Amino acid sequence: MRALIFANGEFSGFDTSHSSQPDDLIIAADGGTLHCLALGIIPHVVVGDFDSLDPASISRLEEGGAKLVAYPARKDYTDLELAIQYAQKAGINDILVFGALGKRWDQTLANLLLPASSEFTGLSIRLFDGPQQLFLIRADQEVILKGSVGDIVSLVPLGGDATGITTCGLEYPLQRGTLKFGSTRGVSNVLVEQPATVRLEIGLLVCTIIHKNDGEKG
Repeated sequence: MRALIFANGEFSGFDTSHSSQPDDLIIAADGGTLHCLALGIIPHVVVGDFDSLDPASISRLEEGGAKLVAYPARKDYTDLELAIQYAQKAGINDILVFGALGKRWDQTLANLLLPASSEFTGLSIRLFDGPQQLFLIRADQEVILKGSVGDIVSLVPLGGDATGITTCGLEYPLQRGTLKFGSTRGVSNVLVEQPATVRLEIGLLVCTIIHKNDGEKG
């Protein structure tokens, strides 16, 4: 079971490879509801303070059977974080997030860092923006990079140096290498063969994949 979460940022399209499956839980984080409605989707759950929704949109949600989980405007978490918490409490650990980026740098940066929260350590959270996806690689973890030959793959250390990095299937390989925090060395690698993998021993990596086509987005 997956959760598809729509946030209230810029929305760059919803690829068919992410089409909802029968047992998916679709959650809208407040204004992310507008992205759903534009796609003709009534989310199962809407979470937030509803400051981005007009009465007509709320009525449409209620008529469509959506569950509305309201929070006060003065709260400790963003609507997106509340939506992820909702999915986690529902027992879902595979979460796809759309519309998490936007014009406000503070919101964008906070959304990009949400998967690094210790509260979400056991979750697989992937952020999508058009042909791009972003996810975390944690210590003692090996991941398979889902993509096609020619896709751009970047590895950026977060919170300190990342050490013991071993890659397979990338143009510029690493064998138990180190990427320094604040360095751009891991940016703009290229996927050259499948299967492609990244193994990390110590630290935390942000992995982004820019797909050259829509063939495989994970």
